[in-house]
Amino acid sequence: MSMSNHPKAYGAAAISVAFVAGILLTLGFKDFYPDLERRYQRRKGQPFNRADSRPGSTYLPVPPVKLEDHTRSARQSAVSIAAPPIPEGIEGCIGNTPLFKIRSLSEATGCVILAKAEFLNGAGGSPKDRVALNMIRMAEEEGLLTPGQGDTIYEGTVGSTGISLATLARAKGYKAYICMPNDQSTEKSDLLHHLGATVERVTPAPITSTEHFVNLARTRAKEHTASSEDKSRGFFADQFESMANYRAHFEATGPEIFEQTGGHIDAFVAGAGTGGTISGVALFLKQQMGLIKELKVVLADPEGSGLYNKVKHGVMFSNTEKEGTRRRQQVDTIVEGIGINRLTENFEAGRELIDDAVKVTDLQAMKMARWLVEKDGIFVGSSSAVNCVAAVAAALQMPKGSRIVTILCDSGTRHLSKFWKKVGEAGLEDHEQGDLIDLLGLKNQV
Repeated sequence: MSMSNHPKAYGAAAISVAFVAGILLTLGFKDFYPDLERRYQRRKGQPFNRADSRPGSTYLPVPPVKLEDHTRSARQSAVSIAAPPIPEGIEGCIGNTPLFKIRSLSEATGCVILAKAEFLNGAGGSPKDRVALNMIRMAEEEGLLTPGQGDTIYEGTVGSTGISLATLARAKGYKAYICMPNDQSTEKSDLLHHLGATVERVTPAPITSTEHFVNLARTRAKEHTASSEDKSRGFFADQFESMANYRAHFEATGPEIFEQTGGHIDAFVAGAGTGGTISGVALFLKQQMGLIKELKVVLADPEGSGLYNKVKHGVMFSNTEKEGTRRRQQVDTIVEGIGINRLTENFEAGRELIDDAVKVTDLQAMKMARWLVEKDGIFVGSSSAVNCVAAVAAALQMPKGSRIVTILCDSGTRHLSKFWKKVGEAGLEDHEQGDLIDLLGLKNQV
């Protein structure tokens, strides 16, 4: 059977042959194309670039593929974004602590109660980090401390300032010697030992006694300087009277609160030990920022302290002590860090700006501490609990929706052997939480 008798078969075969011929012609031209291009360029007097004649080129020359490292470009773009500065040393981790809303207290009062989380300061974990750093810096500027020559920082403290000083002393090339009452929690003295400080625990004594822990620290500093054979010096930090104390809060804590609240703040509530925090913040917010009429500053004062009566009635007085007869020991209280029976330079710096005071009992402080754990997952020490009770009391006297800022000073882990032990012994950890206002006995203030 011939092809002529089957035109369809003939046509299919012709197409197949033409297709194969086309492929062969293309492949041949591909190999022959560089030679044609070379001859053409020679006729025109142009140099031949071998890189431009690549095997695999088709009728139209294709430019070489340029590979780009997109990973590197992304990395360079990220670097171009402004990054926050990296802190220099542990002292760079002090300050700019968060301000957050305590939900349960806000709901119970109808006000917005905000807490400045000072327990998140990076050195000693309390607002005393700010004070300790400022005292050291001022001493260095005045030539009273020189790093690396064996100088020792002496201080009388119930614990938190000592912890901050011990931490920063090591970081900045000094030693630390801490005098503290022996009725303070053992966690604090144990921590001081681990931080490399020398700790001298003494029996509580009135401020008029040379054996008072503050006076003893001053004496030890003088003895160091007088007896030193290596030219090292003893520096008495003097947190109660040093103006570096309240200045630290005037220059940092106060501005942070103003910025974090956008200036919308109706009350500031804080306790006073040295008085530096409440004075520094009050001075900044009321005088520097002009909130003299808008802002109410409230002192939170524990049992045994005379500051409540000084603010309310103008006379230093507590149930156990009258002004001018300060040889008695302070009444036994489980609250540490705030409350005092004398006027310090730091407290006096801002006393006229304090509008009101709230007296807080030990039982109220313990109930508040337990409430914060149960309702908000906040575990703090005794002074923070006192601040929160006073913040609630202040909120009940203010219009609904008012903004109250208070201070959370340190973690409850520093108060396990004393304050939190008492909380457990009082049965408060098994106590059913009811209404906060009833629990604190503040119903008559509503």
